Amino acid sequence: MNKYYLFFGNLANPLKIEIITELKKGSRSVLELADKLKAEQSKLSHALHSLRCCSIVNVKQDGKKRIYSLNKETILPILKIIDKHENKFCKKYCKALKKKSLDVITEPLRTLRIL
Repeated sequence: MNKYYLFFGNLANPLKIEIITELKKGSRSVLELADKLKAEQSKLSHALHSLRCCSIVNVKQDGKKRIYSLNKETILPILKIIDKHENKFCKKYCKALKKKSLDVITEPLRTLRIL
């Protein structure tokens, strides 16, 4: 399997992106992540296991709790580069894409008279 596919495939999941975004703010237990993200603990545990396999997140035992954090050596610097890139190159273009993506989602709901 291509190493890029393995790495980026691990990130191409909304729940995993939410986990990474939350862990960027600081270390969290599964229960804290479940509360913050309003996600089932079992889904979070599965996603965290996958992120651990690629060393995107680290885990340490604190009594009965497992505390998760982002890999500070590689992942945090990558996220900083992505943030810098997005701020410099993507802002004006991404706004249009976000609106278009939102329209793709909301238009069928309008047709069904849900919105």
